[in-house]
Amino acid sequence: MAVLNKIRQRSVFLIIIIALALFSFVLADVIRNGGMVSQKSQNTIATINGEDIDRVDFARQVEAYQRNLGPNATSAQAVNAVWDMNVRELVLEDQFEELGIRVEEAHVKELLREQLKGNPSFSNEAGMFDENRLREYVATLKSTSPEAYQQWVDFENSVAKAARENVYFNLVRAGVTATLLEGEQAYRHANDNVDMNFVQIPYTSIPDSEVEVSKSEIEAYIKKHPKQFETDASRDIQFVHFPESASLEDETEVKNELSALMESRVEYNPVSESNDSIAGFSGVENVEDFVNENSDVNYTDVFVFRDQLASEHAEELFNLPQGEVYGPYKEDGAWKLSKMVEVAQLPDSVKAKHILVTYLGSPVGTGVTRTKEEAKALADSISGVVKSDIEQFTSLAAEFSADPSNKDTGGDLGWASPGTFVPAFDDFLFSQNEGTIDVVETDFGFHVIHIEEQTAPEKAVKLATIVRDIEPSEKSLNNLFAEVTKFEIAAREGDFDKVADESGKEVRPVKEIKVLEENIPGIGAQRAIVQWAFEEESEVGDIRRFDVSDGYVVAQLTAKNEEGLKSVESASATVLPILRKEKKAEIIKSKITGDNLQAIAQGQGQQVQTANAVNLNSPILPGAGSEPLVVGTAFGLDKGEVSEPVAGFNGVYVVELIQKNEATAMDSYRPYAGRETANRRISAPTEVYEALKSAAEIEDNRARFY
Repeated sequence: MAVLNKIRQRSVFLIIIIALALFSFVLADVIRNGGMVSQKSQNTIATINGEDIDRVDFARQVEAYQRNLGPNATSAQAVNAVWDMNVRELVLEDQFEELGIRVEEAHVKELLREQLKGNPSFSNEAGMFDENRLREYVATLKSTSPEAYQQWVDFENSVAKAARENVYFNLVRAGVTATLLEGEQAYRHANDNVDMNFVQIPYTSIPDSEVEVSKSEIEAYIKKHPKQFETDASRDIQFVHFPESASLEDETEVKNELSALMESRVEYNPVSESNDSIAGFSGVENVEDFVNENSDVNYTDVFVFRDQLASEHAEELFNLPQGEVYGPYKEDGAWKLSKMVEVAQLPDSVKAKHILVTYLGSPVGTGVTRTKEEAKALADSISGVVKSDIEQFTSLAAEFSADPSNKDTGGDLGWASPGTFVPAFDDFLFSQNEGTIDVVETDFGFHVIHIEEQTAPEKAVKLATIVRDIEPSEKSLNNLFAEVTKFEIAAREGDFDKVADESGKEVRPVKEIKVLEENIPGIGAQRAIVQWAFEEESEVGDIRRFDVSDGYVVAQLTAKNEEGLKSVESASATVLPILRKEKKAEIIKSKITGDNLQAIAQGQGQQVQTANAVNLNSPILPGAGSEPLVVGTAFGLDKGEVSEPVAGFNGVYVVELIQKNEATAMDSYRPYAGRETANRRISAPTEVYEALKSAAEIEDNRARFY
């Protein structure tokens, strides 16, 4: 009681203490998240020209886009695609609003009609687009599937957006043109030409060792051409890859397991309390079940020819007696056992056509009301008709076949080899004679098949193969983890490169990784490594281990490159060859003597070369490549005049003009002006959009969330 009384007496004091504690907790969170606007920053993926993109909406779009792309697409690919779509929409929206561009409902309906007019779901009996069917379809979606209806609404919105873009860019194109003077220039560039003599002194005539380029010169060049060397923030890393791999012991174990499957064995059955005889691969009757129970790859019931066996064991497999087993043999990272199931004489190719008759409930029976029995009766009826009059096959295929890929070409399937179609269809094609017509049932429905042509029969074999992938065992994986851990600890305590060298591991450097990249050369999509490299807490020299799909990676952050101009080290690969060429050009120019080409050529150990009919559109010099500056210099000379030395792409040149050949003047240059206009209009939308995007105020927060 005494304690409770003391608490009551100090209740105001305790309340103040608790309030201060709560306030400090909130304040720390605010500071940690970047200030009072942290709530917005946590929910905004980007701000473009003052418009926020909500994180939740963006994530929903990314999920939908990735679903459409399929399982092979990475989340980064989807994020970047959705980002581009959002940026484009918001950047152009400002233009649409400023110009008052609208798309009315009637316009959208007309565009939908154009896009859907070939779809049979929205066509009447005459094959014409039926708007009533479209309304019924949309109403059904709305009442039965909210998700599908939302997809339809998104589709309608995308059509409307595309229409507004089309209106806007048509306005842009209308303002792009070329004058008659520009048309004449285009004509002259293509048709005026020169005949010239020249001497080329290649840059390679001066060894690199004679030219020194200092760090300060590279830095000065970067500052003189800043736009060429502007760069986003980036990171440099290096890493060692530890792939999971099977040991020799693992390989031997898999091989022994396969060998044990070959012969029959006796096993004790605890249920029956007796010994059971289990047939081995050599004597088993149901080969398909045995393979499927014991193999990493299911049984394939198909004949193959000699040229389809690409294995180094092809001869042994193809000539194996029926019922015998070959192996174990190693192939494509797996141990295999193969048994000869059947040998036959078959054509290696068959040309056929078919009519597919489906029914309600079959995989391609959407919109069909006939029963399975009715479908069978219809297929039999069609078969009877074409057996008596094969000429009717084409018209019957067009009328009744449910295979859209070939119904309009008479059901033509072209030439096919064994294994092309589902088993029942395949068996019929390669077991029946040329000219046979009959009905075959598959999961898709009933096929009326006509075998038109066959190649001559050849030996074919059917093999049953048990495949066991050679994979690392638990012991091997544990050993790898121990090796990686040991390397990581040693690298943290010592020199990364030295530890890797002592471990016999290759260090792979990766330069200038951008914040939203995901692919790392050698190990593919590794977004987690990129995110770590850009974390505020990550410091140069830090090391971290990452799980990757095929093992582990131990990475080290080697440099943080901030946004701005590239460093001398980063830009040197680009700048060094340029400055070397400039210095070599000056050295070569200082060595040139003589007042004519022959003398200059002799003094430099070169030949006088000739180029005829060279124009400005294609400034190619024989043996020297593209040299627009050199050719342009020739156009500026008088006949017989020799130029000063000119520094080109591949060397220093001295040029003598032999003849300038001017094309005949045209009465009108309108055709050339028209071509120039057309070419400019093609590229105008892209150039306008890129200019608008460059001028937009874009705050990109993607890296916080992805």
